[in-house]
Amino acid sequence: MAGTLFIIAAPSGTGKTTLVRALCENIPNLLVSISCTTREKRPGEQEGVDYYFVDDKTFNEMADRGQFLEYKQVFGNRYGTPLQWVEQQIQSGKDIILEIDWQGARDVRAMLPDKTAGIFILPPSFATLEERLRSRAQDNETTIRRRMQDALEELSHYDEFDYLVINDDFTSTLAELKAIIEARRRGEQYIAPDRCDFAARLMAEGRKIQ
Repeated sequence: MAGTLFIIAAPSGTGKTTLVRALCENIPNLLVSISCTTREKRPGEQEGVDYYFVDDKTFNEMADRGQFLEYKQVFGNRYGTPLQWVEQQIQSGKDIILEIDWQGARDVRAMLPDKTAGIFILPPSFATLEERLRSRAQDNETTIRRRMQDALEELSHYDEFDYLVINDDFTSTLAELKAIIEARRRGEQYIAPDRCDFAARLMAEGRKIQ
């Protein structure tokens, strides 16, 4: 049985990466797609673990040869998902998690419509999102404001995803994500709570803060 490509998107600061790491530690045969990027390696990052770090020339050549499932530019750097690796893993029965934004998710769904499941992770509030961004102490004020603006844009596409999950409590959020993946593996449909109204209220809160 072929695997599934789980597309997980969320505004920066929602806790997506920590959740994905925990999912892969708890669920067998679940892998994270490793992107190619032109940005500089950050302290603690490893080649082939966090990203494949390439220069602009190499990235352009890969894009020209159609070797990316999707690619984009974020804050002046380029990111791309290797197409061949993803397809090989899915065909071998492994499930893949792909962490991308709404635009990348749209491109991937267009290319692999029958092999994807989209999950959008929501923060419990816009104020909490801002607090999380500041607590990371990684960005200056200008970057934080830009990330908050980007978060509102990202949230406006929540209705393009199959599941909405609120990351309020880490343990319960992780359990829900596991339930979604395990249901898909059994060929069942996970019945998630309707959170569209919550997402709409979250956007309204974000506009007020902006």
